[in-house]
Amino acid sequence: MENTFLLGFLGSLVAGSLTAVGALPVLLGKTPDRGFRDLALGFAAGVMLAASFFSLIIPALDAAEIYYAGGPVPAAIVCAAILLGMGAIALLNERLPHEHFQQGREGPEAASLRRVWLFVFAIAIHNLPEGMAVGVGFGANGLEGGMPLAIGIGLQNIPEGLAVAIALMGEGYSRVRSWTIAALTGLIEPIGGLFGASIISVSQILLPWGMAFAAGAMLYVISHEIIPETHRCGHQKKATFGLAIGLVIMLFLDVWLGA
Repeated sequence: MENTFLLGFLGSLVAGSLTAVGALPVLLGKTPDRGFRDLALGFAAGVMLAASFFSLIIPALDAAEIYYAGGPVPAAIVCAAILLGMGAIALLNERLPHEHFQQGREGPEAASLRRVWLFVFAIAIHNLPEGMAVGVGFGANGLEGGMPLAIGIGLQNIPEGLAVAIALMGEGYSRVRSWTIAALTGLIEPIGGLFGASIISVSQILLPWGMAFAAGAMLYVISHEIIPETHRCGHQKKATFGLAIGLVIMLFLDVWLGA
């Protein structure tokens, strides 16, 4: 169990730390244009989409067939867990005060909160299920199960970190402060990693529930947050191209490293 917690924590910590790497261009004085940022976020969506299905949902179905009766039961369990994961993030999206980069404030009124913390809450909604997915992967199958997820999620954190830092600079924050806040948002992922690993540590019977729940959480983020953000400024083709590249790279990593 200790190894499970350690692997889940360290894997999600490394993946989350790449958020800081992605934000580095703002320190170097190089700010990519909106088209490139949408392409990069599309890449992130593609990685998350592939990870949801190939690294979480399909293994969850396999695990459900082992631990539960045959017939429709395994598929029903995975479907229910996916919906629970999506519902949980939808609830956070409604209850936590946060603000999208273009849409403006959503959720309960939070006039006393500074604008920067609204951004932090928004990124927390993104990063929590990602860290949880990495923790579940390590908790389920050790290095073989967690490594592809950690690498894939880490890769998609790079464009997310850049997007956060650029958005903060647009609100008047300095380059150093924008990078620091973007880097700190990545630390949400180890929290999710510990939570995901703990689910599996309680009982292997919870394995399909935990994996499908994490997948559902990421699918909600893809559909509700990332894709609308990348299509808002007329760069749909670039965003879709980025999604395709991210999806096939994550698929390749999952097959190669998980073999």
